Amino acid sequence: MIKFWDYLRFYKKNKKEIKKILDKSILSGQLILGKEVQKFENNFAKYMGSKYAVAVGNCTDAILIALKVLNIKKNSEILTVSNTAVPTITSIVNAGFTPVFVDIGNDYLINENNIEKLITKKTKAILPVHLYGQSCNMNKINKLAKKYNLKIIEDCAQATGAKFNNKFVGNFGDVGCFSFYPTKVLGGFGDGGILTTNNFKIYKKIKVFRYMGIDTSKKPSFAISEGINSRMDDIQASILNFKLKKLNHYIDKRNQIAKFYDRNLDKSKFSIPQVNRKNKHVFYEYVVSVNNRKKLLKNAKKNNINLKITYPHMTHEMKFFAKFKRHDLKNTEKLSKKIFSLPTFPELTKNELNKIVKTLNRLAYE
Repeated sequence: MIKFWDYLRFYKKNKKEIKKILDKSILSGQLILGKEVQKFENNFAKYMGSKYAVAVGNCTDAILIALKVLNIKKNSEILTVSNTAVPTITSIVNAGFTPVFVDIGNDYLINENNIEKLITKKTKAILPVHLYGQSCNMNKINKLAKKYNLKIIEDCAQATGAKFNNKFVGNFGDVGCFSFYPTKVLGGFGDGGILTTNNFKIYKKIKVFRYMGIDTSKKPSFAISEGINSRMDDIQASILNFKLKKLNHYIDKRNQIAKFYDRNLDKSKFSIPQVNRKNKHVFYEYVVSVNNRKKLLKNAKKNNINLKITYPHMTHEMKFFAKFKRHDLKNTEKLSKKIFSLPTFPELTKNELNKIVKTLNRLAYE
């Protein structure tokens, strides 16, 4: 069976180094927010070209924290998309705000041309989701944010290492939010997230908020504001420090796999990903569109190939979030019924890639 993702291949290949890293981390005497976490925060900020980075428990918390520290008034509206992971939207709701869904383009990203008509007096922020490893059009989004005095929180959960106009995502808005869930381009062996910012005041607020509202540089265990308990542990940070050194290699491998699919998939049957000008795509997932999706995925599994529909249901189709749909999301709904993802993890072999392509090309005609 060709899995959609297989972390054990990476582990077996790097078992000796990982065991040494874990042993060192466990014996350090500090398991949460220790030296490895501080090291990772510094390393990640340096890699991304950001002034500051603050590690947290997961990306859901990262988005919630970003929304809470930006001084956005209660009951404000946040513009985002429906074709995203549920945590993007639950973070908005849990922060006390109303999500407003914007339709997407054929690149599966927020259609920047649909944003302005949805801006009201209540709109206070835009939350673009850099989906599947590709950046949204941040030039136009930044112009709109400046025109209407809106905050920008970037959801970079699937786009670590992606660039727009030769600049890393996470640096265009007020705050960037990243995920280190195991499947991600840079994934740990557990959960984890980080926030990036180039604003010192925001950075200080994030550090306090992630630690239950406590400013550890002053009085220990003395809260000065609201906050949550969202701290990265040193074991995950030590693994991420190790993997960060290999991140460029992982991204190169994912792009090589994407190019192989581009060249060899039958384009009369499959619509391949649209890579936008000025973008560096990291291909967290390689998403294609096909007419007979249900039958094709079922037959692929019979041929020992696991494929994936990342979001089988759009957020606005879920009962709790349906009330936030205010207008037609035609392209979001249309594309959601046709798309699925092919494996792109770096340890895939040539034989496996050949089997995936040959099998899919054959099944597309059945």
